[in-house]
Amino acid sequence: MTSNNNVVSFRHKLKKFTTDGAGRLIIFLIGSIILWAFISLFIIERPDRYLPSPMAVILSSLDMLYKGSLISFYSDTLGRLVFGGIVGILIGIPIGLALGLNRTIADMFYPLMNFFQSVSGIAIFPVVVIWFGNSDTTVMIVILYTSFFPIAFNVLSGVRSVPVRYIQAARTLGASRLQIIRDVLLPGAMPSIAVGTRLSVGFAWRAVIAGEMLAGRPGLGNMIFSGQELDNTAQILLGMVMIGVTWIVLDHYLLRPLEADTIERWGLVQR
Repeated sequence: MTSNNNVVSFRHKLKKFTTDGAGRLIIFLIGSIILWAFISLFIIERPDRYLPSPMAVILSSLDMLYKGSLISFYSDTLGRLVFGGIVGILIGIPIGLALGLNRTIADMFYPLMNFFQSVSGIAIFPVVVIWFGNSDTTVMIVILYTSFFPIAFNVLSGVRSVPVRYIQAARTLGASRLQIIRDVLLPGAMPSIAVGTRLSVGFAWRAVIAGEMLAGRPGLGNMIFSGQELDNTAQILLGMVMIGVTWIVLDHYLLRPLEADTIERWGLVQR
């Protein structure tokens, strides 16, 4: 009887683990590593060049940790993402809100905002290099550009999606323009702000890596590019793994919950 209870308890814990978000993430990562190691075993000629094993990548990371370069690269990249992403979002929200206040201005700027949102930061990189050279300023401008337009465009769309009758009702009750913005338009645009924030950070993360590669600035992007020049595939894979895992953690534990909670908070879905 005790044995059956233990089996049932184990199955229950296993089911809970596999349905939990963190559990699925761990299973995915472990499965990917096993598949990676399995494929690496079948590469007969120079596996260290074409697909190093997970152990080779771990040893490479230990070597870079010992030298201090890995932490330096990682902190440089995260620093650019945090600063550029936050500044882009903080600028984009009020501008998107301001553009959405007037229907004529919103209709005028909507295609322009849509245009720049579709033009990636990498597409403007050559022009920015001509202006500022291969510098940290160039990388930061690309990050700001990439993070600004998704949030501004989404806020503009969110403000314009607020039903006019809500605004008219607020005016009937004597609300001032500032009160309408604070109590009607901003709450109505919150779901769009949450979606735009997630998009902005995602685009900014890719812009950071690409900008570091192209501008030759210290960071994970430059680490990958240097690995290619040195024919060090383990270093390249290490950079790729760190980029992917960092984004999964950011998206799974910060951005996605923020987006879901915001949408639920403002009553667009039922709990």
